[in-house]
Order: sequence, then structure tokens, then C-alpha cells
Amino acid sequence: MDSYDGLSYERKPLSAMFRPRSVAVIGATERAGSLGRTAMWNLMNNPFGGVIYPINPKRSNVLGIKAYPALSDIPDSAPLDLAIIAVPAEAVPTAVEQCAAHHVKGAVIISAGFQDTEAQAQLRQALGDSDMRLIGPNSWGIMVPRTGLNASVARGMAHAGSVGFISQSGALCSAILDWSFRENVGFSAFVSVGSMLDVNWADLIYMLGDDPRTKSIVMYMETIGDARAFMSAAREVALSKPIIVIKPGQTAEAARAVSFHTGTLTQADEVITAAFRRCGVLRVSQLSDLFHMAETLGKQPRPISNKLTIITNAGGPGVLATDALILGGGQLTQLAQDTQTALNDLFGADWSRANPIDLHSGATRETFKQAIEVALHDHGSNGLLVILTPQGLSDPTGTAEELAQLKKQTSKPILAAWMGGENVAAGVERLNQANIPTFDYPDTAARMFNYLWRYYRNIQSLYETPQLPDDTPEELAAHGYASSLLAEIRETGRTLLTEYESKLVLAAYNIPTVDTRLVQSAEEAV
Repeated sequence: MDSYDGLSYERKPLSAMFRPRSVAVIGATERAGSLGRTAMWNLMNNPFGGVIYPINPKRSNVLGIKAYPALSDIPDSAPLDLAIIAVPAEAVPTAVEQCAAHHVKGAVIISAGFQDTEAQAQLRQALGDSDMRLIGPNSWGIMVPRTGLNASVARGMAHAGSVGFISQSGALCSAILDWSFRENVGFSAFVSVGSMLDVNWADLIYMLGDDPRTKSIVMYMETIGDARAFMSAAREVALSKPIIVIKPGQTAEAARAVSFHTGTLTQADEVITAAFRRCGVLRVSQLSDLFHMAETLGKQPRPISNKLTIITNAGGPGVLATDALILGGGQLTQLAQDTQTALNDLFGADWSRANPIDLHSGATRETFKQAIEVALHDHGSNGLLVILTPQGLSDPTGTAEELAQLKKQTSKPILAAWMGGENVAAGVERLNQANIPTFDYPDTAARMFNYLWRYYRNIQSLYETPQLPDDTPEELAAHGYASSLLAEIRETGRTLLTEYESKLVLAAYNIPTVDTRLVQSAEEAV
């Protein structure tokens, strides 16, 4: 798994960091609650197939493993693939310098601080022209669950799975990890980028894009960093696997908080949104949506448009789903006349005569089956949401079985909201087995449909060439004047414009400048 950006920088490998044969822990200790002890404990309790080298000048061993006073004391025959730096901030530049001098292939800086530019400059100077890659500072660490690598300060090891997770917030990493245990979500990689002094979004997007075990890339982003590199990587990788991002800072107040937290300026949110859309990245607005969408995109085809058909056995949930759909930019399918006739023949007056198709509380397994069959054949519909509440004659498990079978007959996305707890649990399990995304709440399901068609639209835009508008007569005149002026200047042998000439060019394009007059003497100026 290597990283590169064809437009901005040469290919720079990350493989050694994420598949290390050896890991040095600089700042390893047995002090309870310390970063150095936590990092050691995680490496020891999650065998990754490599050797651990604790670095501590005051101890002969750490947690039973032989310790070394410095990197230089490790035998020369032992190549170092990864170093975890967990020392006080003032000692970090020296640690980085030593790592670079000993040809360590990659380092993760757990140590906090370094928000100010002077501190970051010290780290860059320490890194020098070394080929060593660096994650952090202010990183929470990295995990590769499949191989057992836990080079982090986490409380536990993530489950193995197909989601590549990258976060700029270490605290959020802890919360997401804890949540993933409860929800049984697995990860191909779990990465805290910290302040991105070196390794950035583009590096990791390329790496995860090349990884066949990663099916989707999920990101919590506070600042975009190198925008050109990010967009180049995202445009390439988004064609083969989804990239889903949540980025706070949509309001002025939140943007100020992000700047304080990261120590960097934030970009205009409208620009960020447009950039995401243009490079095929799906932006979501709620944290839970990150993983809902990773699941949904992994299970369902993309709708070619935004028209959704809703089938429900309860009016209220159908209305909630409708609100969420419309507010998010989606539309209710206008039921075709053939569809309405078929439903009338089946149910008479016992349905809503509109979309949402409300089958009322008496809907049975067979009722749902018949309505779903009819709705799937409506050519004006781009997707289907089935909502079930456990009431009346409803059969949550049987209806789930019918939906699972009918899914095989369509290329349209199907989402489900099985509302309730124990009464619908078996049905939810059957739907999950059939790869039908199932949600507790109907508005969540409708929101996921909106994200689905937006994602399809974003990906389609990657294949489009932007069309530039034709120049107006005024713009053509400006081009002509500016070109003529520049040609005259080149004929004199000059390649630099005077201040006055520069302002003439700007003024030709109606770019405001300070009013400037060229005079030959002080008297003329007065």
C-alpha cells in the first residue's frame, strides 16, 4: 500500500508504517496512565508479527521487554520500520532527528502540542530531507486490525472489517472505536492524522484506495490541508470506492472553534462543499451518517435520480420519512397510472391512493409483498423505502423474508425501517443477511436515500468536462488590450511590469485598483 499524488509530489511509501516488522517506542515506561505505557501495552497485547524495542534511558526493561537507552543502542542488524514517539513536547524534535538519522521508515508522534508555526518548523527541521514518513504530531495512533497492529493509545483493538477510517480528532477516534464495539463495525485501518505535518489526507486516500480489503473510506476532517493533493487523490480513488466525509465548520462559530483547535485557518464552507462534489466525495452532516452510508453504499446500487417510493403500514412514520426526503432535496415518486390501477385492484379503498403508499395497520405479510411487487415495476421510481411498525396483523419477520426475495428482482436500491425492539429483531437480522440496509427510524432511511443519489451525481460529475462560458464582447476587448500591452512591453526586452502597467492590466478586467496617473514631474503631480 503506497501513496502518491501524480500532480503534486512523488510516490512515497507508507507500507512499512502499516506493516512493520519492528516498532520502537520512544518514551516507553511502566508509569500507569502514561502514553508510553499505553502504547507498549497495546503492541504487546495485539501481536503484529514483529519486534518491539522500548526506548528508555532509565530502565533495563519495560513490561518485561528489554529496553534500550537510545535508538543508537539497538543492534545495527535490526531495521526499524516504525517508531512511536511518546515523550514530552520539548523532546520530540530530538526524537524525530534521531529517528531520521537511524533511517527509521516511519514515525507516529503521539505527543501533543505543536499548534504554533514555530514548533512545527522545529519538527520540519528535525525531519530534514529524510525519507522517513511522519504521522502527527497530536496523533492518537494507527491500527491495522487484520494484522494485529495497534500502534495507538486506544482502549482496545478495533474489529477487522472493510471500512478505512481517518480522523483529525484523536478524541473522536476513542468515541468511534467504543461505538464500533457495540455496533460490531469493523475496520481495515484506523488512523489518527493529528496535525498532518507530513502524512496527509492524500497519502492515506491513495493507500486505502490501493488496499483491496478497504471497501469504503470514512473521514472526519477539520481542515483540508493540501487541497490540490486531496482533490487529486479523491478524484482518482472515488471512482473505485466511496469516500465519505464529515467536516464541521459550516457556521462561523464552528469555524472559529476549528481554527482554535487545529491552529490553522479554515476555508469558506461553500468552497469546500463544491470541491467535495467536484471530486466525487460524499459529504454528510451527522456523525452517525458516516457509517450508515458506508454500510448503505456497500450493500445497495445507486439510484439514477432522486425519486423515492415509500410503503408503510403507519401514516406517521411515512410522513416523517417524506419530510426528511423533501428537505434533503429528494422527491416522492409520482405514481404511474398503471401503478395506481394495480394497487386499486389489490386493495380497493384500503390504501392511501398516493405516495407514501400507506397500507394501514391491517397490512399483512402478503399485503406488503403485493404492494412492493407493484411499486418495483413503476418506471418513474428510483428507489424504495419500506417502513414497518409492529402492529395489527403485521409480521416483521415474514415481511422481511418477502422483501429479501423481491430484492433479487430489481436493480433499484431498497432501504428498510423496521421500527421497534424485540418484536422486529428477527426481521432486522433477516434484512441484514439480505444486504438490505435497515434503520431504526424512517427519517434516517430517507436521509440515506438522499445521500445515495447525491453520491451517484457526484461520481457522474467525475466523467464530465466543465464547460467554460463564451467570452462577452467586453471580456474579448479586455483580452485584446492586455495582450497588446504585454506584447509592447516584451518588444522592449522587459519581462516585468511596472506598477502603473500592472494596474492597467487589472483595470482592463474591471479589477479595482488605486486610481493612478502617470506624470513626468513633481509639478505636474501637484
